[in-house]
Amino acid sequence: MSWFRWDGDDLILECHLQPAARSDDFAGLHGDRLKIRLTAPPVEGKANAYLMGFLAKAFGVSKSQVSLISGELNRQKRMKICSPKKLPDLPGLALP
Repeated sequence: MSWFRWDGDDLILECHLQPAARSDDFAGLHGDRLKIRLTAPPVEGKANAYLMGFLAKAFGVSKSQVSLISGELNRQKRMKICSPKKLPDLPGLALP
């Protein structure tokens, strides 16, 4: 299983989140998921909201085009990015 898949023009990401990190960045793969480090704390949904903003900026879309499909209270998350405008340099990620 890959850490991403295309659903038409939308991108589905399988992520492993590391909240309260020293920096915001993509940290490679964690098993079959994309590891993302965020400085936001894991309290009251702050990390989830911050993750949506981080992904929106990385993929060139508005925050409203990023949604959390599953994993609201877990580090393991499935995210949907509607029609990404750009693709960050990540292992294996390419247009369909």
